[in-house]
Amino acid sequence: MSTDLQTLGRAVKQAQYRHHRALDTRLSTVGTTLAQWDALRAVGRTPGASAHDLAMATFQSDQAFGTLASRLSAQGLVERRPGVGRRIEHHLTAHGAEVLAAGHLIADDVLATSFAPLSEAERTTLMDLLLRVGGEAE
Repeated sequence: MSTDLQTLGRAVKQAQYRHHRALDTRLSTVGTTLAQWDALRAVGRTPGASAHDLAMATFQSDQAFGTLASRLSAQGLVERRPGVGRRIEHHLTAHGAEVLAAGHLIADDVLATSFAPLSEAERTTLMDLLLRVGGEAE
């Protein structure tokens, strides 16, 4: 028996969509969206990163991330500072760090609920398989 790859791809997309909807809904309670929180998470992981590097980390175009970073800056969540040459560095503000931390708690809860039907071994296997398919396996 062969697995229908389109059905498999759709199942992965459906799980991702369900996560995104749940996260977006719950993150709104702390005043952010999934896209904003993901950007804060990327800035928090790599303080001082350029907009290009952060765009790559958040699966966005440079232009889309630049627009998002401007919005985050206007909300007082991210500070943009001049770097070397024309580079603009991104750093979390204290408020941005608070929103990021609140988002982590929400994400942990949403994902724990979503992955609850899987055993720890199944979660590990799923992670390994997705990293291999995504090209990130070592």
